[in-house]
Amino acid sequence: MDNHHHKNHHKPISRKDFLSKATLGLGAISLSSLINPLSAFGATFGSATGPHFAPKAKRVIFLNMIGAPSQLDLFDYKPILTKMHGIELPDSVMGGRVTATAAAQASKPIVRPLYNFSQRGESGMWMSDLMPHMGQIADELCMINSMYTESVQHEPAQMFTHTGSEIPGRPTMGSWISYGLGSENDNLPSYIALMTKGNEGGSSRLLSSGFLPAEYQGVQFRSGKSPVLFLNNPPGVTGEIRREQLDHLQKLQDQNFNTWGDPSIKAKMSQYEMAFRMQTSVPEVMNTEGEPEHIYELYGEDSKKPGTFASNCLLARRLADRGVRFIQLYHGGWDHHSNLPKQIPKKCKEVDQASAALIMDLKQRGMLEDTLVIWGGEFGRTSFSQGQLTKDSFGRDHHPDAYTMLMAGAGVKKGLTYGATDDFGYHITENKVHVHDLNATILHLLGLNHEKLTYKYQGRRFRLTDVHGNVVKDILS
Repeated sequence: MDNHHHKNHHKPISRKDFLSKATLGLGAISLSSLINPLSAFGATFGSATGPHFAPKAKRVIFLNMIGAPSQLDLFDYKPILTKMHGIELPDSVMGGRVTATAAAQASKPIVRPLYNFSQRGESGMWMSDLMPHMGQIADELCMINSMYTESVQHEPAQMFTHTGSEIPGRPTMGSWISYGLGSENDNLPSYIALMTKGNEGGSSRLLSSGFLPAEYQGVQFRSGKSPVLFLNNPPGVTGEIRREQLDHLQKLQDQNFNTWGDPSIKAKMSQYEMAFRMQTSVPEVMNTEGEPEHIYELYGEDSKKPGTFASNCLLARRLADRGVRFIQLYHGGWDHHSNLPKQIPKKCKEVDQASAALIMDLKQRGMLEDTLVIWGGEFGRTSFSQGQLTKDSFGRDHHPDAYTMLMAGAGVKKGLTYGATDDFGYHITENKVHVHDLNATILHLLGLNHEKLTYKYQGRRFRLTDVHGNVVKDILS
């Protein structure tokens, strides 16, 4: 046997040819899974081709309040709660899903909202005095008071909000958007997460690309000298040396790809190259010292302190300005099962001014026209007290059947309050919006049909909205 024949004899064949010619049934699939686990189960690599139709939004900034803010103390005004404070919630109101704690609670006294509500702006949108800065921009907001979700527990509900499933393993919203639209900046990831230092709240699993290629995974930017872990060169390694290493590695990986045809090789090299470019781009975008003083005043004094929510809001605007598709801010600490009167004012003070500032900063730069801003948590809170109601303290339990989300910017109506709940804020009475509906609407604003943005994995075409979801057309401008 000559060398040429020997070489051809041992050259690997493609999975498609192998399976089409093999007669070993499941045994052939098992062998293929050992060689390349993802391809054996039908994963499809690559990216989508861009928007399905003309988009209203180019990018999304999601201000994610981890722990579930109380909509009844902030947005969904219910005067009867003040009138009936301390009185048992009527049995006729109860129903739906409750936590085990609430189910075991013999007494369920109604608790009033902590602060006064008033109507804001020309739209007359009701909002609590706990959010004075957001109240000042009420005419820029679309308030959805009729959200509902699947889980009554935090992490499954957070997972559901981000991935459309309570079970970890599926791609998060930012990954789907990155996959569908790609990036407008070759020097930065298309999906970036910022977490408030000391109040992170969000799990790293909420950044996962799931079964999508790893290049679409969210990248967390941190405060301090090393915003991205393991990005800096080790001592003694210069940029020139790193470039030379990558060039040699590229040649080896090209040979490897030509032999095996595994798309993950290309994805891995694209990540290496992105990391190299980020060594320059990340320090530039994270350095806010060149921002004028009036911008710091707009966002508040905390905006000069790296790692704060206010600082991250300013960074979100800078990232959006540089073409990052999906920017997610995580701010935890909203899980107020007890001591709500003392805790919720602190949380509101941490986020109120900067949230409003971000929207107004985007507007004054002409960026709000094509940027969608979202504000909210994973579910709502009960109208009755969790545990004992005292003069100075109470808490609110989880409530997935009615809560509030805010939206502003590209493609949504301004000054609109959409949906309604009953007198006790317990059940939705008008225009229900499921999480799948919200996510379908977000994709729609980006020019993506949620039913067509799919990825084949393990023999099934998956999507962010699973097999559900309708675009909420009534909130579109």
